[in-house]
Amino acid sequence: MSENYEENMKTIIIPIGNPQAIPAALEILARDGLVAFPTDTVYGLGADAFTPQAIERVYIVKERSREKAIPILLGDAADLEKVSPPPTERVQRLVDRFWPGALTLILPAKSTLPRQLSPYPTVGVRVPAHAAACALLRASGPLAATSANISGQKNPLTAQEVLEQLGGRIELILDGGRTPGGESSTVVDCTSPELKILRVGPISLEQLKRP
Repeated sequence: MSENYEENMKTIIIPIGNPQAIPAALEILARDGLVAFPTDTVYGLGADAFTPQAIERVYIVKERSREKAIPILLGDAADLEKVSPPPTERVQRLVDRFWPGALTLILPAKSTLPRQLSPYPTVGVRVPAHAAACALLRASGPLAATSANISGQKNPLTAQEVLEQLGGRIELILDGGRTPGGESSTVVDCTSPELKILRVGPISLEQLKRP
């Protein structure tokens, strides 16, 4: 590992439909813990987006380069102003048309966000098209979230695949069955005069620019 990693905790798996699943996740997140959960693409690894120590753990657990920013997932578009200044009219149109869905917006980061999230003054934000994930995110608030794998290894599509890579490193995996996998979200930079796609995905530039 790139950093010393000494934790060897018990990783619990709870079906995401279990009534205790979200309360257990909230308790862990509140004490700077990490929770893996299904999304509309792969399993994600989430930490409280406003807690520097928790974000640091994401980098360590995943053996992730500090040069790579960690995006934020929201449960509802109404939470956008918690992580970024009020959206421009252009951004609001994109939010209304494509969220929830496979579009990550690169936006100016709100000054209240920890610097550990990104080496840049921006933040990637998305609302996933996954009912169970959004239920967790609405309960928890914004989560710093990235794929629940060790960097460079296979993106996990099942709770068992998360356990194989991150077992003993994280507190909880919410098991929502197999995720769709497939193509990652389109990432678009909204901070310049012209929209710019940083990662090609299911939504094209032509679709984004359509009135």
